[in-house]
Amino acid sequence: MTAAQPTISIAGGGLPKVAYGSGMHVFDASGKRYVDGSGGPAVYCLGHGNREVNAAITAQLDRIAHGYRYTFTSDPLEELTALVAESCGGGLDRMVFVSGGSEAVESALKIALQYHAAKGEMTRRRFISRHRSWHGNTLGALSISGFLERRAPYEGALIEGSLISPANVYRPPAGVAPAEVGAWCAAELEAEILRLGAEKVAAFVFEPVVGAAGGVVPAPPGYAALVRDVCDRHGVLMIADEVMCGAGRCGTWRALEHDGVVPDIMPVAKGLGGGYLPLGATVYHRRIGVVLDAAYGGPLTGHTFTGHTAACAAGVAVQRIVRRDGLVGKVRRLGPVFMEMLKGATQGIEAVGDIRGRGFFVGLELVADRATKEPFAAEHKLFIRIRDAALARGLICYPCGGNVDGVRGDTVILAPPYIAEPADLEEIAGLTAASIRAALSEIGAG
Repeated sequence: MTAAQPTISIAGGGLPKVAYGSGMHVFDASGKRYVDGSGGPAVYCLGHGNREVNAAITAQLDRIAHGYRYTFTSDPLEELTALVAESCGGGLDRMVFVSGGSEAVESALKIALQYHAAKGEMTRRRFISRHRSWHGNTLGALSISGFLERRAPYEGALIEGSLISPANVYRPPAGVAPAEVGAWCAAELEAEILRLGAEKVAAFVFEPVVGAAGGVVPAPPGYAALVRDVCDRHGVLMIADEVMCGAGRCGTWRALEHDGVVPDIMPVAKGLGGGYLPLGATVYHRRIGVVLDAAYGGPLTGHTFTGHTAACAAGVAVQRIVRRDGLVGKVRRLGPVFMEMLKGATQGIEAVGDIRGRGFFVGLELVADRATKEPFAAEHKLFIRIRDAALARGLICYPCGGNVDGVRGDTVILAPPYIAEPADLEEIAGLTAASIRAALSEIGAG
């Protein structure tokens, strides 16, 4: 893959230059207005230019930007810890703050390994994850990701792991009925643990709602509970990667709340700080923390900017606004409304094979044949055409390719800011449909 080829993994040439943002909208240097239908990459939960958040950051910078974690704690660090613990519930009250999602996943892997080491289980070094998943750009996180385009240049240097089937009701494993996907995939996980030997497996890592690699694929009903049971039976930790789907995006603060399941470790980022400053966290259960504290005095992971004071102040401001304004509940209420708007706007577009998601996290999958679910030929780069058509019409969306087999498959992700009102959602739905029609017309499929 070269930079000259259309891709979402490498920024293309000729992009507009951003100038400023306000609420639901971004403006480029020419003055053109874009409605942010995807919150960038599902990050900007409060939209752009929130003066309250900006004031909190400025006030913290006026005091001190960063108190190094081995020298000081801080009010923002302690306040954000309390806010996240309360939002998570279920004993998820220990955490390490980092600079983004990849670091959060990397720290989750290290905490899992450290936990087993503390228990004298040094053979538990292996991770199991799923095809068509995405967990980050650091080498450890990339090693457990099933995203062909982003992995390919690094094969041979990645840590060894196991990738099992996606849990996707729209595209079930061969011979499996849609209603049986959850049970089948949980059984596959157990079979892989037994094949490897449970004493060799550290953790199973999955996204409760798959983001970029799958095009918003919610866990099948009952799947997460079955996985929790499998992990518990074999002493394997459950890591729920909520970097993209968490922090309220799916209408509950933790995406797995929808499934009634509590993980052992949970990376979160994106909506945690809303993009105002780089921020992520690895949240882990207190029962994990007790083991780490006894053996090592705490988690042996972190970076220079772990718990960065100004970044935590931004996170505190974002999370206070989300809580005060009832935005997670708003996402939960308006999510089904948004879904119906999209179904209405795309009615008659035969290529829209599936519309799925939770809350303000929705994916549309494009197919060449709705009956067979055959994807469009990869050389069409339909997802890139949709992105370009959307930008031309003043819409920011998040198209992705390769969701079927790593090469073929086109999806569009919509993840509007939580501040979106029905009129904003209606505009996003209409522009999305118009952009899809225009892109299909370019390849003679309109």
